[in-house]
Amino acid sequence: MANYTLDITKEHCPMTFVKTKLKLAQLQEGDILEVLLAEGEPLENVPRSAKEQGYDVLSVEPVGDGVHKVTIKK
Repeated sequence: MANYTLDITKEHCPMTFVKTKLKLAQLQEGDILEVLLAEGEPLENVPRSAKEQGYDVLSVEPVGDGVHKVTIKK
């Protein structure tokens, strides 16, 4: 199991989940992806879309300056 980080704070929907999904596709089962994203649509869409795709969203937490970290397990 490995941990990876993806910074999509400068991206806008729908690219936020597209980039998240592409990164998750590269990971092995059980790997953890920490996604840094902005408030608003990305914060609403990425965790919801990840759950809909069958991934485990372990946590969503603010890290400051309107940025949140979403932790997803493949």
